[in-house]
Amino acid sequence: MNVDQFRARPGDRSAMTRIRPGERHGLDKRGAAEHLADSLTRLKARQEVLYANGRAALLLIFQGLDAAGKDSAIEHVMSGVNPQGTDVHSFKAPSAEEQAHDYLWRASRALPARGRIGIFNRSYYEELLVVRVHEPLLAAEPLPPWCASPAIWKQRFEDINAFERYLSRNGTVIRKFFLYVSRKTQRKRLLERLDDPAKNWKFQLGDLAERALWRDYMRAYRDVLAETSTKHAPWYVVPADHKWFAHLVISRVIVETLESLDISFPTVTDANRRALAQARSRLLRDR
Repeated sequence: MNVDQFRARPGDRSAMTRIRPGERHGLDKRGAAEHLADSLTRLKARQEVLYANGRAALLLIFQGLDAAGKDSAIEHVMSGVNPQGTDVHSFKAPSAEEQAHDYLWRASRALPARGRIGIFNRSYYEELLVVRVHEPLLAAEPLPPWCASPAIWKQRFEDINAFERYLSRNGTVIRKFFLYVSRKTQRKRLLERLDDPAKNWKFQLGDLAERALWRDYMRAYRDVLAETSTKHAPWYVVPADHKWFAHLVISRVIVETLESLDISFPTVTDANRRALAQARSRLLRDR
């Protein structure tokens, strides 16, 4: 499977038409599990190199509507990596402290350090999605009047592109995933949350209000994909009606990204080798 087919091209507003939520490319769950196992093995190996090399970082951004499967994707795809080198951040509604700063501030504080993988479950893109769909949220932000002009969305597209370009130029590799679930599948998953007592806690009445704004969210996502999918920080539209297929696509993108990086284990110098030999001798004498 060529995962490049799921990448949104810069300026392309047809990605959500070209890629459908129910796609599975002739695979079944069992076959996908075998491919996923291979991807997770490769992912674990490359994460070790990333961590040991300590020069680059990987930032993975997950976005999607309610019940799109973000939590499940993060849990399954990252199950094979070492937690010591991974950080997961879930972004909820901004706190009073966060609203007292620019909207990129809280994300900047959570960026992965060199050698680590950072995972954003939702992100600063909520400013171009939830806030854009719910206009009163923008009015509630403590912005000076001259910053809340009709051009604000265009400006935020530009700011985010500049922010991600800056990160890329400083060694943070960025990959962004839009888990594209159909309205029908979302309904099914929301009903499961209501019908299964073990899943009741996942359901919130606000989920129905957001579902009623489906068309608005689709338009917002279309613009985000077109305006902020770049060569250095591409968006991938992940068919999410079948969670197992979404997990496979995401894992393949991550593995191929890590394997494309020009990084390796640190080189041991002659001086280090002599020091290691001396350490070994000391240990052998230490009875």
